[in-house]
Amino acid sequence: MDTIYITGHRNPDTDSVVSAMAYAALKNALGDRQYQAARLGQLSDETQSVLDRFGFKPPKLISNVRTQVRDLDYDTPPTLSAGVTISRAWQTLQNDSHISAIPVANEDGTLYGMLSAGDIASYDVSSVRNAYVSEIPVYNLLSVIEGKVLNEGGKAIDSISGEVTVALPAARENLLFSDKDSIVVCGQQPDMIRRALELGVNCVIVCQAEVSQELLDMDTETCIITTPYDAYRTVRLICHALPVSRICKTQNLAYFHLDDYIDDVRDAVLKSRFRCYPILDENEHVVGTLSRFHLLRPRRKQVVLMDHNEASQSVRGLDQAEILEIIDHHRLADIQTKSPIYFRNEIVGSTTTIVATMYQEKGLMPTEKMAGLMAAAILSDTVMFKSPTCTQRDIDVANRMARIARISLTELGHFIFSATSGENKSVEDMLQTDFKEFHIAGHNLGVSQITCVDSARMLERKDEFLEVMNRIRQENQYDAMLLMLTDVLLEGTQLLFVGDEDAIRQAFQVKTTDNTAFLPKVMSRKKQVIPMLSALWG
Repeated sequence: MDTIYITGHRNPDTDSVVSAMAYAALKNALGDRQYQAARLGQLSDETQSVLDRFGFKPPKLISNVRTQVRDLDYDTPPTLSAGVTISRAWQTLQNDSHISAIPVANEDGTLYGMLSAGDIASYDVSSVRNAYVSEIPVYNLLSVIEGKVLNEGGKAIDSISGEVTVALPAARENLLFSDKDSIVVCGQQPDMIRRALELGVNCVIVCQAEVSQELLDMDTETCIITTPYDAYRTVRLICHALPVSRICKTQNLAYFHLDDYIDDVRDAVLKSRFRCYPILDENEHVVGTLSRFHLLRPRRKQVVLMDHNEASQSVRGLDQAEILEIIDHHRLADIQTKSPIYFRNEIVGSTTTIVATMYQEKGLMPTEKMAGLMAAAILSDTVMFKSPTCTQRDIDVANRMARIARISLTELGHFIFSATSGENKSVEDMLQTDFKEFHIAGHNLGVSQITCVDSARMLERKDEFLEVMNRIRQENQYDAMLLMLTDVLLEGTQLLFVGDEDAIRQAFQVKTTDNTAFLPKVMSRKKQVIPMLSALWG
């Protein structure tokens, strides 16, 4: 089964991470085992502390959901060893008419070359003009012609070389073999066999006939082999006893890896003329082959969007993925889907509240650890129920989760917001921890939020914050860059900003001093900051 990723927004906060983890656990518990929680960025100190407290590991980190080679329904033909006979390779190609070429691998599974039916056909044509074969392993030859070595001298030989000659009647002296470097193919012809042994040819292959004991007892190094096939078929099979390493393509091979993106693969394929390309895994082992038609209808990655429905906040490459569900508590934004999906958007302070409700709807009680994790996420996103986005339902659900987890919400809340001290972090890392980008009526801005219990200590690094904020604003061409230092104990936000100062004054009706302003009772970016700027800019 293909993995379905449940992912929150970029720069994930605790609610985003926990709601994805809780929903994946719910889905998997109900039998859908392919769901996996994922995150799009580094965890904040707060989120990591919460996960550590309840004994959870962070979700898998992914950077994008662009379609990769691993997402394609590529072919998985047999991968042959370089020592396999041409005969066996031909049988493999004939067994599946859809396979245009097969990969040839070294003993350790890495790529040696590629072999196509055209390579074999080209070799067959050339063997008609040049009947000489070199260093055929005896094991290969015996296997292909279903032969058996008859004499003791022949059993000491490991490989055979020579010009393949079909022995003719003795009256045609001018057409008889005369070179020791020969492989003589004959039938019930004792005189011809004797002549070959006396000359000391490399090998005599006797077709559909017996060899007298007298000839077998001759003192010779010639290898005598018997085969049930006729002379014509034997000659053709001798050529097919060579290892595929002799004729497969090994130079200038075009190949791809499982993690390669389809956009890049398509460009490379358009510039080459091969019909089939080997696919390698992260250990350079061959895992399959790719043809042009595989690129026409690629299988997309499947995702569930949690705690957001805005493209700029979602995983990169979302346009190449298939969105299955969206569960959110924010305003409707700009994400579009190609077909109807399950969309759940509710007026609550935390997406985790919605997920906890779904546990109840499905009749599944979360574990103590999961309930504690969800209680922490609700406290975090509602700022201990002080955010204007908080509803009575958030409070009720958080209390229920706390009872299941046997914890105190008050103690848990202080634990959560004490984790964001920032003493050992750079201001840039702190700004990126919970950062979102917004586009409102032609205005572009970035808004970062840090929730804490001691905003005064944060303001001691004000100059550092403003310096980095200015750089971010210039790099991204924002009209303004804002930092909300939301203080749980003060029940308000110390706002730092760079950019459009008049917009800040008009939107919040406050006086500004040295790029700062205090916004009493402002706890929510979503419900109190962005709406005010949206109203100002129309």
